[in-house]
Order: sequence, then structure tokens, then C-alpha cells
Amino acid sequence: MKRRDVIKKGLIGAGTVAAASAISAPAISQNRITWRMVTTWPRNFPGLGVGAQRLADRITQMSGGRLTVQVFAAGELVPALQSFDAVIEGSAEMSHGAAYYWQNKSRATSFFTGVPYGMTSRELAAWMRYMGGQEIWDEVYDQFGVKGFLSGDTGTQAGGWFKEELNSLADVRGINFRTPGLGGQVWEKMGATVVNMAGGEIYQALQSGALDAAEFVGPYNDLALGFYQITKNFYLPSFIEPGLATEAVVNKSKFAELPQDLQRIVEFACQAEYDQVASDFYANDPIALRTLVERHGVQVKYFPDDILKAGAEASKELLNELRESNDPLVRKTANSFFDNLAILRTRTENIDSRFLKAREEFFQV
Repeated sequence: MKRRDVIKKGLIGAGTVAAASAISAPAISQNRITWRMVTTWPRNFPGLGVGAQRLADRITQMSGGRLTVQVFAAGELVPALQSFDAVIEGSAEMSHGAAYYWQNKSRATSFFTGVPYGMTSRELAAWMRYMGGQEIWDEVYDQFGVKGFLSGDTGTQAGGWFKEELNSLADVRGINFRTPGLGGQVWEKMGATVVNMAGGEIYQALQSGALDAAEFVGPYNDLALGFYQITKNFYLPSFIEPGLATEAVVNKSKFAELPQDLQRIVEFACQAEYDQVASDFYANDPIALRTLVERHGVQVKYFPDDILKAGAEASKELLNELRESNDPLVRKTANSFFDNLAILRTRTENIDSRFLKAREEFFQV
């Protein structure tokens, strides 16, 4: 018989009822869990910050409030690029960022964000969900006591903003360029001096002259960050971030303490948000690009062939190094990524690319 039925039927005395009331209130609260999510994004930042908040709201709503996720934007609880460490150390239960920000901990992390000349978003999701990518990621993050989930998809990113026009590879040499991950290492091989910093710090660095160029995501975010106020040279597309994913990271011990249904809610909410963010960027990038061009005089440019070729050669060199790494997990991750890319790209190039080429050439509306 349930406690409330017993009370209702008057089978226990008034003193016992009072005791039951005192105990039941904390018991109810104990069934409700609150997690702190720290992010690398400014609050309400288009696509990314909004996506982090929407993910938190999804989990809270899908769990009926049994697991409430409170969002702390970059700098509110910890600095942007310390969010991963906050989850490792336990000062937050969850973070939202990009795995390649943590490549100083393991070079394998970049494979779960964006790889130069690597997988598109669709290819990455296929590898992660059906071809062993998630299981390898779990191994990589086990080292730090955390677990990662894909939580957003920006699609192919923009190449970046450059104060001076790029006419050849020679123009790359010596520039101070904000770009993270393996892509940053590719630009270093091409002659740039690479700096990594959080998105909210880029504008000031460009304005002060500390940076000569920067890439963040693409038109949707870059319009909000105001880069067009400093330079009008906007290069499309990126060859180092062909299908960038964001991540939600959870403290593994805290995750294991959750009931099975709440664990599945976190997992499925992340998967839903991965797809939701993709639609957000696909819808708003072209609108933002039109605004940049028509209202702010931005000039869309494309990288010269010698830069693209040099980038491809530098990418091959870097990625071959990773395939032969002394770190077994880096080597395992790199080899799985490229073995599966060899399979997945046949579909993309034989079907998707040929269709897009035909549509561009023959179907104008």
C-alpha cells in the first residue's frame, strides 16, 4: 500500500503523519538532480550558445525536471577554455564546447570535431554512430573520467577573415591567425603563426592588431561577432573544418549514478540537438551572408589554388604523422577515421557531389 493511501485512510496517528511529512519532502528533492553545464560560448550566442541552452532545456523537460541542467556561459563559472577541466575536476557535471580545444590533452580529440580535408558532417555522424567512432571516443575520454556526445553540427565552416587579400601562398607566411585544432597545425605548416582563443576574445584581438586573420565558424556567428567592422575580406569555404561538430561532455561517475532512463535522455537529447543545430546553421548562414555582403560591404573570396594545394599536402603530412603516433589511442583513432573516410567518401563523391554539380549547372530557378 502506498504511503499516501495509508495516510488517507487514517491508519497512522497524527504524530506519525507529521514525521512522514518531514521525511517525504527531502526524499522528493533527492529524486531531483541538478547539473551545472559550463560552456565555451557567450550566452545566447547564435547557433552554439543557443544550442547549449536548448540542450539543457531538452534534458530538463524530457526528464520532467528529475534532471535539471543549469547553463553557465563562458566566464560565468569558469573561463571558456577551462570548461573541460571543470568537468574532469568535478566543479561542473557537464560542459559544452568543441573537442579540438583539448588537443593538448590528447591529439586524438580533434578527430571528433573537424579534420582538415576530412569527413563532412554526414560522414562524421555515420562514423560515430555506425562505424565505431563513438566507442573509440569513449576510450579517449576514459583517460580523463568523462564521456562525450556529439551535440551540434555547424556544417562546413568558413575559411576566415583576413586583413590583407590572399593572392598566393606567400601571403600566408608570417600572419597571426586564430584557428584551432589540427587545422591550426596545417596553417602552421603553411607558414602562419597560429593562436587559439575563445570566440568572445577574437574581435578585440583583431581590432588591436594582435591578429591578422581569424576564423570562427561562418556567416551566422561571424555577423554576430562583428568581424566585418575590421576587415571586409571573407574567405569561403574552410578546407580544415569540413564538418565541424560540437560536444557535450559529462562527468563519467556522475553520469553512471543516473538511472538508466536519465542516461538515455541525455544521450538522445544530444543527438536531437546535433541535428537541430545543423538545421539552424543551414537556414541562417545564407541569410547572414547576404546581410554581410549587402549591408556591410563584405567581399566574398575564395582561396587561391596554390593555398588549397599546399593545405592538402600539409594535411596529408600531419595526418600521416598521427596514423603512426607513439600514442596507441591517437593511432587507433586516426586509422579508424581514415579507414572509414575511404568508404564514406565513395557515397559522397559518387552521389551527393555529382548531384550538386548537375543541379548547379542545369537547374536554375
